[in-house]
Amino acid sequence: MPENRISRWYFGGVSSSAAACLTHPLDLIKVHLQTQQEVRVRMMGMTANVVRREGYLALYSGLSASLCRQMTYSLSRFAIYETVRDKMNRKNKGLMPFYQKVLLGAFGGFTGGFIGTPADLVNVRMQNDVKLPVKLRRNYAHVLDGMIRVWKEEGIRKLFSGATMASTRGALVTVGQLSCYDQSKQLVLATGYLTDNILTHFLASVFAGGCATILCQPLDVVKTRLMNSKVEYGSVFHCLTETAKLGPNAFYKGLVPAAIRLIPHTVLTFIFLEQLRHHFGEVVVT
Repeated sequence: MPENRISRWYFGGVSSSAAACLTHPLDLIKVHLQTQQEVRVRMMGMTANVVRREGYLALYSGLSASLCRQMTYSLSRFAIYETVRDKMNRKNKGLMPFYQKVLLGAFGGFTGGFIGTPADLVNVRMQNDVKLPVKLRRNYAHVLDGMIRVWKEEGIRKLFSGATMASTRGALVTVGQLSCYDQSKQLVLATGYLTDNILTHFLASVFAGGCATILCQPLDVVKTRLMNSKVEYGSVFHCLTETAKLGPNAFYKGLVPAAIRLIPHTVLTFIFLEQLRHHFGEVVVT
């Protein structure tokens, strides 16, 4: 009889960090596209511009901030979601209904989004730095240097600039990723055609990544603009109205690169997570 294993609380952060190492260039290009005031170049053109100006290593600008973000934001939301879900499943001796998964995912994602806001802010700035003129670059050495400089130069409140959007986006993307992944995996297994293997994990995570992309893209655009701004936007509402002036499509600027980045990141995260659970997870006696 196979062992029943559940994830340990930190597996989500480790899995997300490993996935981020592979998908970081896509995230960087997405940020560059979202911070354009007008649509001048597309994904391939933006990639070529970055490589031509700064070299291939520029595609990994801000990697330390990206990893810090995963070990705050993703670790928190996965830890909350999976710990509570597993306890509820054991208590009720059955799987949680979908609406409870959605509520739990929204709470975990909102909390994780707030915790990860400082690292997310520095991540956006470091990624966007390579396309700015040399005189305007912030030149953060790494994520800790960026956080300390923001605190000293702009105040501690600036570290949480865009926290409302980041938290709301975290709630939506966690519903799209974790809740939809759990539910789609449950439905796939219920058909009886597939077992709990890597193909099932792949199919469920592709669906979850698509759901997450559609749900969070408008907020992701506004969050990126807020975090990258200096004095352009006075509030979240101001950013929303200024973005709206560019037309409805402005909220879905960078949708294709966002999907190209978020779907592979989601797939890799859950494949890594399931392998960690299978080999190193906590054994549960049933």
